[in-house]
Amino acid sequence: MSAPFWAAARERRLELQRCQDCGLFIHLPRPVCRRCGSFRFAYEPVSGRGSVYSFTETRRVFHPFFADRVPYLLASIELAEQAGLRMLSNLVGIAEPDVRFGMPVEVTFEDLSPDLTIPVFAPAGSLA
Repeated sequence: MSAPFWAAARERRLELQRCQDCGLFIHLPRPVCRRCGSFRFAYEPVSGRGSVYSFTETRRVFHPFFADRVPYLLASIELAEQAGLRMLSNLVGIAEPDVRFGMPVEVTFEDLSPDLTIPVFAPAGSLA
């Protein structure tokens, strides 16, 4: 169900599931639209712009893969396309004391392996 999301990320694009009947963007993917009950979905590009809804700094290693990455910032990003459309992601390019609720961010991508690219977010304008 999420394969199109990961395929787009490998190509450095952010695409989310969207109901083809009522237009609601949905993340995390699901088989039924929570607004209208439709089963008709497609993945569509989104701008990658949003704002920090909430965040935390993670200092504990929960998996050996992340041992050299702590501390890191984990944020709930509200995407610009739709009120309430949020995704959890790492926040990069900023220190924890400088993060503010509502601050504008934009997507960038991080290659974790040759087969896995993940979307992460950075302060808007910091990627130029």
